[in-house]
Amino acid sequence: MAHLSADTSAATPGKKGFLGIGFTGWIIISMIAGILVGWLAPDFAPNLKPFANIFLRMIKSLIVPLLFSTLVVGIAGHGDDMKKVGKLALRSIIYFEVVTTLALAIGLIAVNVVKPGVGLSISAAADSEEFKALAAKTPTFGSVLEHTVPQSFFEAAAQNEVLQIVFFAIIFAVALAKVEGPSKKFMLDWLQSLSDIMFKFVGIVMTYAPIGIGAAIGVTVGKSGLDVMINLAKLVGTLYVSLIIFVVVVLLPIAMLAKLDLKRFWALVKEPWLIAFTTASSEAAFPQAMQAMEKFGVPRRIVSFVLPTGYSFNLDGSTLYLAIASVFVAQAAGIDMPIGTQLLMMLTLMLTSKGVAAVPRASLVILSGALAQFGLPLEGIAIILGVDAIMDMARTSVNLLGNCLATAVMARWEGVLETPKDGADVVVPA
Repeated sequence: MAHLSADTSAATPGKKGFLGIGFTGWIIISMIAGILVGWLAPDFAPNLKPFANIFLRMIKSLIVPLLFSTLVVGIAGHGDDMKKVGKLALRSIIYFEVVTTLALAIGLIAVNVVKPGVGLSISAAADSEEFKALAAKTPTFGSVLEHTVPQSFFEAAAQNEVLQIVFFAIIFAVALAKVEGPSKKFMLDWLQSLSDIMFKFVGIVMTYAPIGIGAAIGVTVGKSGLDVMINLAKLVGTLYVSLIIFVVVVLLPIAMLAKLDLKRFWALVKEPWLIAFTTASSEAAFPQAMQAMEKFGVPRRIVSFVLPTGYSFNLDGSTLYLAIASVFVAQAAGIDMPIGTQLLMMLTLMLTSKGVAAVPRASLVILSGALAQFGLPLEGIAIILGVDAIMDMARTSVNLLGNCLATAVMARWEGVLETPKDGADVVVPA
């Protein structure tokens, strides 16, 4: 179990793909085609939605078996020292909290400097009841803790509840590590075989990715239109620039402090990053991200623990977005919020956003709850909805980038990061 192959040739399309164009090239072509279709034929664009949904459904179908098998093998295969798991969990949580706090700070500073909401006026929306319903769904700290524990593994698997699957897999792996004899060997061999098969499954699904991605972005542009983005360009621009600043000021120094090979890191992460950006779905990029980090030299036991956990606790892009969007609504409503109130709102967002992965329309739910709690008009969400899909692409891709970096940093912190040459096997320390 000490040597896990990092061969991703079956899962990552080769550099010389169809018509001599590589995988990244086809994604870019599909993006351009989708934008053109959405812009020039907005009435036709909704017909592309089934093609986008097929891609997302295929991705969702493989997440649970891939995640469960790799995480259990990663922990139980090295179960001689369970302290490693606890130490990794503690370090990961500390890292997640520090980085997401910095994301909130950058978002808060940006929205107060640029003031994208000033000059806009909020009028009562006819469907404001919908926003009140969203606010009512906001999770509490207790509900997030309770939701982490599955009452049924099969129910959690059917709903793709990643955090619940991680919780169950960790306990299952610890129990398996305590078993001796043929039962343990059989289960580990079976799960390792399942993991190997699922990585090949990813390769098959990824051949369809450009079609699904092109369809997804075509639907987004056709629905939102370019005019809406122009009208709220200041808000969208504030988010995009803030995310770039976050990457340069926070993520880049962290990568440099960890002494990561930045060129190699980006070369491996750019494809899952593009998938996350174009589909606005972290799940769509999850399998590719796992393979990229394993190829980068991160042991599978760390990849399969840190990456999915980060999807719930390390949403850098989403937390930065929430900081900007919440104060934006106050500005658009002409409400003067003292800095003390803003900081209290940021603390609330930091806590409630930890349940973001478990809630449909997650960011809007968290935002609605924060607005309701601080007496801000829920109708402000009606303004944001016009460009939310465009902003979702940016925040989701930064979530993905931040979690990939967290995975590599944890491996470095644990002293187990290897950086083999392309095509070489990754040696995973026991």
